[in-house]
Parts: sequence; C-alpha cells; structure tokens
Amino acid sequence: MRDWPRGVIPFGGDYNPEQWPREVWREDIAAMQRAGVTFVSLGIFSWSWVEPSDGTYDFGWLDEVMGLLAAADIAVDLATATASPPMWLAQAHPEIAPIDHDGQRLWPGSRQAWCPSSATFTAYATRLAEAMARRYHDHPALAMWHISNEYGCHNTPCFCDTCAVGFRDWLRQRYDSLDALNEAWGAAFWSQRYADWSQPLPPRRTPTFPNPGQTLDYRRYQSDALLQQFLAERAVLLEHSPGVPITTNFMTMRHFSHLDYHRWAAHLTEPVDRISTDHYVVDLLADPWAEQAFCGDLTRGIAGGGPWLLMEHSTSAVNWQPVNRPKPVGGTIRDSLTHVARGADMIGFFQWRASRAGAEKFHSALLPHAGEDSARFAEVCRLGEIAGRLGEVSGSRVESQVAILWDYDAQWATQGPALPSAQVQYPDLAIEIHRALRERHVPADVVYPGADLTAYRLIIVPTLYLVSDAHAAAIEAAVATGADVLVTYFSGIVDERDHIRLGGYPGAFRELLGVRSTEFAPLRPGEVVALSGAHSGSVWSEDVALAGAEAVLTFTEGPAAGHAAFTRYAVAPQGGSASGVRWYLATRPDRDTLAEIVGTLCASAGVEPVLPGAPDGVDLTRRRAADGRSWVFAINHTDLARTVPVTGVDLVTGRHTGGQCEVPAGGVAVVRED
Repeated sequence: MRDWPRGVIPFGGDYNPEQWPREVWREDIAAMQRAGVTFVSLGIFSWSWVEPSDGTYDFGWLDEVMGLLAAADIAVDLATATASPPMWLAQAHPEIAPIDHDGQRLWPGSRQAWCPSSATFTAYATRLAEAMARRYHDHPALAMWHISNEYGCHNTPCFCDTCAVGFRDWLRQRYDSLDALNEAWGAAFWSQRYADWSQPLPPRRTPTFPNPGQTLDYRRYQSDALLQQFLAERAVLLEHSPGVPITTNFMTMRHFSHLDYHRWAAHLTEPVDRISTDHYVVDLLADPWAEQAFCGDLTRGIAGGGPWLLMEHSTSAVNWQPVNRPKPVGGTIRDSLTHVARGADMIGFFQWRASRAGAEKFHSALLPHAGEDSARFAEVCRLGEIAGRLGEVSGSRVESQVAILWDYDAQWATQGPALPSAQVQYPDLAIEIHRALRERHVPADVVYPGADLTAYRLIIVPTLYLVSDAHAAAIEAAVATGADVLVTYFSGIVDERDHIRLGGYPGAFRELLGVRSTEFAPLRPGEVVALSGAHSGSVWSEDVALAGAEAVLTFTEGPAAGHAAFTRYAVAPQGGSASGVRWYLATRPDRDTLAEIVGTLCASAGVEPVLPGAPDGVDLTRRRAADGRSWVFAINHTDLARTVPVTGVDLVTGRHTGGQCEVPAGGVAVVRED
C-alpha cells in the first residue's frame, strides 16, 4: 500500500486499459507522466475481465497494469469492479435484473443491470470484493479502494418483487405496527388501509395519483437498499484490507436525486472513508456555472464542511446530452479549479484515454482521439502543472458565513404527486439565491437542516416543503442566538410523513416569521406579477397576512394583490440574548429584485464579501488552513480580463500580484495571501 499523493492536488481519472491492447499500456503510462497525472481509478467496469466465469479469476492483466503504475509512481484508486454484473451472472441469475415503473425488465447490455435489493447480487459482489482485497491489499500502487460506481444512476427505482419484499421488511423496521404505517401513509384516504404486512407494495403504476407517503417512503427505501449494498462491500474491505481509505463516487448534480447523500455520509467515517463526487456541466441549463458552483458547495456540506474528492468530470464534451458541445479554450482548467475553490482536494476525470468503441466513445477524455498534439491535451498538461503547485491548499477549508439548507427528503416530497404547482422545482430557488450571493462575492455552505447552524450569520431556507419538528427547532434555535433567516415560499408545509401542518401556512415557520397564509395562489407558466417598487415575481404567490412582521414588498397585481410578498420580522431581544431578523419571501423574484433582496439580507446579517471592491463576473472564495494561511480563488466567467484586489502569490502563474491580480478572460487565479 502507498500513501495518497502528497504535496500536490492529485490529478488523473478513470483508466480502462482493458479497452486497449497491451502495447498501448506503456504508451499510456508515459503520456500520463507527461501530463502530470498522479492517480488513476482502475477497474471500475472490469468485472468480466477479472472474473471471466463464475468463480474463475484472471488477475494477470491487472497485476501487470498495477505494476506499471507502481513503477511510474502513479497512485491507484482501485475499484472492486462491481459496478455492472458480467453477462455470465446475468444469464445464470436473470432475477437480478431491475424492473421499471411499467413492469418492464431492464435487460443486460449497458450497465448497472441489477436490482438494488438483490441478495444474489450482494453475494457475488462481496465475493469479488474479497478476492480483490486479498490480492491487492499490500500492492505498492494501491492508495484507495473504490466501491462500485455512481450508485443508483440507472437502476433506481426498481419495482420488482424482490424490492417489494425488501420494502415490506424496511417498513416493518420503520413502523412498529400496521396502525403506525396506515397513519403515516394516510391510508384512510381512498380506502388504502393495510390489514396484513403482505399487502404493502412499491408505488407501481396505478390508475391515478399514487399515495404520496408510500412514494416518499419508497424513495427512502431504495436509497437505503443501495446503501446496504455499499456497506456490504465496505465491510469486506475493512476486514481484508484494513487501513486503506475507501470511497464511492456520489453524483451531486441537480438532475440526480435518487440517493440521500446526507444519510449515506453519516455511515462514512474518517480516516477510513472519503467523500467523492462526479459532476458534469449541463449545457442545456440557462446558467450551468451556477449549478456547478452550487453542487460543489453541496458536496462540501455532505462532507461536513471539510475537503472532498472530485472523482469525475469532463475535459470537454460529454456524450449524453441532446447536443454535446465542447468546452471553450481554458474551460478544462476553469471548471477543475472551480471545484477546488469549493473544497475539492482532487481533480479527476472520466476518463484517461477516449474510447474508440462503446456508448461513451464520443465522451471527451484527458487524452483525446486526436492524440497528444491536440490543443485539449496541451490544456490537460497545463492543468497537471497547476495541480502540482496547489498541494499547499490541500486540507484547508472554505470560509463561509451563510448556510443554504438542502434536504433530500424535502426534494423527494416536492417531486411527489398532486402538488399545488408543477412549476415549483426544489433546486430552482436554492440555486438562484446561491448565484445572487456569488455575484456579491459571498460564499455559502449548502448543508443539511440537521447540521450545526450556530456558526452562521445568515441561514437560507429555500422551498423546504418537508421539515421535521427537530429541524424546524434547529433553525429556530440558530435564530434565537442571533442568526438572520430567510424562509421562502412552499416551506414548512408538511412534516416528515408528508402530512400537512394544520393551522395555516407556512406551517412549521408561522410563529418564527410572524406571518400566516390561508391559501396558495400559484402562478401559471410564464405569468409574471408586479410587486411594489417596480419589482416583479413569478411561479408563486399567496395571501400572506402579517402577524407581527412588516411588509417590505407587496403584490400589486395577480391573485394575491394587496398581500405581502416579502416580509421582515425583528423581535426585541429578551433576557440579554440577541435574536436574528426573520424574513419571508412569498414569490420567485426577478433577477434584479433577488439581487436587491440578497443585498438587504447580507447587510442586515453583517455578512461580508470575500474581497470588498472586487469586480463583477468573478467568483471569489477563500480557503483557510488550520495554521492561518489562506488562498483566494478567483474564477473569471467573463470575456474580459478582470483585476481583483488581493495581495500575494498567484499559484497559477507563480507571480506576485502586487496588490492587484489580473485574471484573464475565462481564467483562474489562486492567490496565497500575504
């Protein structure tokens, strides 16, 4: 076993030598060294190569590759190779195939063709993990174990009979009795009462709207079922390869919501486990960089505020969007360092060499089809040089005075059936507010509602439709000790069972905010209503009545005309303790209005930008080490050079800024502050 690369930000990506003849392997290693690659993830989709038939192993090719990498001083994040079952396993056990919502079997022929609840799959996967651990535990190239790959990316949710049995077992553990289950699911409605534990089913296709409680619990169950698959392999590695770090790559992207990563992270412990994620820029989004920055901060929150590993992203185009456009010149470096700015202590890509066959043959790679004389490979080599100079940043933490709350349960509940408006998408307002903060050069942590909120000056609660009593109390406690809070529309409406909190909206937060609504008035697609002061809102409105709060903005037209749209509630301190200001936002403001609101919030809470006087169009974050050293990351998203007021050495160029650091158009600076 070797140490994870030190003195650098580890740089590399997935390596799939099984796709290439042996004579290419040595060429690969030499090119990796020229590019500055310091790690690779190996064997992720190699089950059929390592175990070509049931119980017969072929480690010869993997031994050879591991030896070449060890000789080149390239660390290996070695996969258990269990991401996709081989054809022989699918043929011998067709029952492991997942079943979709319409009852159709998902056949082998791509990847992840296995049921999350399958004990048969678990048995074969843990057997392979044990064989891998026994063989490579002491190998000089091994630096980390990589379990499976992107859990839930393609095989969740599954609605097969195996999952039905597993779901019933999960329900019996969650609820003490059928009466408790019937109460939780509101089974009195539509005569859905369960009289025997054999009766509950997955939320398969039904004549009309499914039961919201059943749907929510099934999302929870599927996440837990895959978590148990992961933990089974992890237990094998802990037994047979103790002391080696372990990871599995999450997918903290806007469109991926199958797993509760906060719950998963609670089962991962330092120093054994590492939080890692994959992120790909979605070109179809109106502002893909806003989503990218948000997801980086979300991953940091999942990692408890500490550093995390960027396991995969792309050098340029992907293969799975309707139109797959390349990144601009400099985009590979900019996107990579955007993640480092937000806490990543590793830069990983899919993949090392672009495939010549298969479903991802047009996915970009570190070494493109065109070869080493391409402009993209030159940029990759430049990034390798930069990663080699950024090692001093490793282990430092991002500084933030603002928390944005994010809960997968709440996201799942807002994806449930028969809600007031299909226009309310859980990530939308969170990302918009995050962008408005970034535009003011104010970083934010994206954290679980159950996290420690006491260190923050400003807490944002966007669209937290589902909230438990405990989480609502934690928010109230943070406000009681001086934090300001903004709660937005469609928050606090239901409890953790997806039951309405009676007495008026916003349910759990009425008394905290000093407001009360009795009826929602969601807006039609494309509908915009005027607010006071030449402002406007869309998506949502409601009949907000003041119960202690004061109106800052009001609806001047639309179904909620005359009612408050943005409120402020300042409670006098009691017993010498400070109490934060409470704000409520009952619509989705236009971009300029939201910027004004965020400015008001920051001024009220005393939240300061990373660098006062910095120019527009530049993202700024500061990472600080335990010894007090700090680094400012400046990401320029404009087409013009920008000058940032910071004094120190720019680790990208190696030059001292002299107090003013010029960041090229689309470029990045990483300044170690004097």
